[in-house]
Amino acid sequence: MHPEQISGLILAGGQGRRMGGRDKGLEPFAGRMLIDHVLDRLRPFVAEVLVNANRHLEAYGRLGARVIADREDGYQGPLMGIWSGLSEARTPWVIVAPCDSPVLPDNLVERLAAGCGECDIAVAHDGERAHPVVAMIRRDLVDDLGAALADGERKIDRWYARHAWCHVDFSDCPHAFANLNTEQDKARLERWLKS
Repeated sequence: MHPEQISGLILAGGQGRRMGGRDKGLEPFAGRMLIDHVLDRLRPFVAEVLVNANRHLEAYGRLGARVIADREDGYQGPLMGIWSGLSEARTPWVIVAPCDSPVLPDNLVERLAAGCGECDIAVAHDGERAHPVVAMIRRDLVDDLGAALADGERKIDRWYARHAWCHVDFSDCPHAFANLNTEQDKARLERWLKS
């Protein structure tokens, strides 16, 4: 699969409640903003990066990505962010990643694309658990997702289960999927990186 067939979508539209209500994507981590680390993992391997954000749109816009807000108000969760991204993507495939996972594998896009096979959705699995917000999704599922949201669906796993989906094995790098919800998470991962 060639990069021009794939868009990257970084989910940065949450409320950051466990981070004191701060915008997690803009939080400092290892000398840069959290989202910068995720951009590094996606930008070289995709046709375009979209950032799903619901505040600080100007700050995200300065990163050189196309910024899109949720299509419906109310901070309705990651599935709403995914739908909003699929709605705006211009490629057949979209790689989704959260803004608060700064050490994702450098070859994330390549491995998800290779592992997708005939499936419509490929989800990263670290050997112990799946990471549903690190996934590759066929863009033409956008209408089905819109209908599911209109019916009240907000659980990613339940929506994935309606389609041909698979896990992609990342058990060689389980640490890469650490996501930072609190100041303690940030400090712990920074210490680990330094060691």
